[in-house]
Amino acid sequence: MSLAGHAYDPIGMDKEGNTISLIEVLVSNEEDISLKVENESERKVLLELIKNLNKKEKLVIQLRYGLMNSQKRTQSEIAKIMNISRSYVSRIERKALQKLMEEMGKIT
Repeated sequence: MSLAGHAYDPIGMDKEGNTISLIEVLVSNEEDISLKVENESERKVLLELIKNLNKKEKLVIQLRYGLMNSQKRTQSEIAKIMNISRSYVSRIERKALQKLMEEMGKIT
């Protein structure tokens, strides 16, 4: 499944209890999110940026969002696969998403 298929999947909640999606984390609030998702070149860029993450970050992002033909997994499932704690998976995911957001900011 393509990244676009998971771009709007919830990844967590904000302080007000609203769900947050991957695409909301990766793009600026000023930009039209739907245009970003529909743009094939942007998806390709994002997939290329994911390749530049370190081994753990890449694996967590791929498993969490079902990228690169993997099954979409919860943080707990990923923790068991990687033999680490769920909270460590959460930190790895958060750090990877921050890196992706920073790199996307350099491109846009």
